[in-house]
Amino acid sequence: MTGRNDASLRCLEEIYRSCSLCPRACGVDRTAGERGSCGVGPVPRVTSAGPHFGEEPELVGRGGSGTIFFGGCNLHCLFCQNADISQRAVGKPAEPGELARLMLRLEGMGCENINFVTPTHLAPPLARAARLARGMGLRVPLVWNCGGYEAREVVELLDGLVDIYMPDFKYGPDAPAGELSGAPDYFEKCSAVLQEMHRQVGVLETDDHGVARKGLLIRHLVLPGGLADSRGVLRFIAGLSPESYINIMDQYRPCHRAGEHGGLNRRPTAGELEDVREYARGLGLHRGF
Repeated sequence: MTGRNDASLRCLEEIYRSCSLCPRACGVDRTAGERGSCGVGPVPRVTSAGPHFGEEPELVGRGGSGTIFFGGCNLHCLFCQNADISQRAVGKPAEPGELARLMLRLEGMGCENINFVTPTHLAPPLARAARLARGMGLRVPLVWNCGGYEAREVVELLDGLVDIYMPDFKYGPDAPAGELSGAPDYFEKCSAVLQEMHRQVGVLETDDHGVARKGLLIRHLVLPGGLADSRGVLRFIAGLSPESYINIMDQYRPCHRAGEHGGLNRRPTAGELEDVREYARGLGLHRGF
């Protein structure tokens, strides 16, 4: 296991030299400080870290989810609710060793897990930090809290390192993902990656206290007017397994650059939200909403 993980880590770090960590495949040399679409160089930037009690109950437990927020993102969603940190390279630079010590401090505070938000564009140093932290005694699960726009080859290299994958599944095949997030191939890439995540960790498993220990936890934000093609998302998830955990989220509100798209200028109605949940139930999905 260790030898395989060492080889995977070397492969991840080599990708930094001609970056293809996400489907945008900018090809820039991140080790030389070049920046692609995510706007971030080779070193992660931490914007905040601490116990978070606003995540799903299965992550929060009693001690909270030990979230570490990073600056930058490989998606450019018009309606991003964290645009102040996701769309800029902000935060304090933190090398892998410093991140490993931070992870151990969060565990020492009683956090139920370590929750990387958003890790996609920082996979090499975060993987190294996680390896260091495990070697230093970290025992709680590692959560990969991402936007779903991942490179499958990169996720394959995380096999054995990540305990809980928590991707957004933003759009179905009929959604205007290019207009809304600058990612016209979103459904194709996200669906392939979810299959790989499911292969690695399976459906969400919890302990006797209902706290997540391993598995796949999927989030889907309902947009007004059916813009996200929620039904297409749910059909795919049900095809993975009717035991899939899916958080159908209702907190959309117009923010950031939502005014640039007329369909994003309001919140979903109660009827629209219930229609999505009822459709999920009709597919046999029953966990997480």
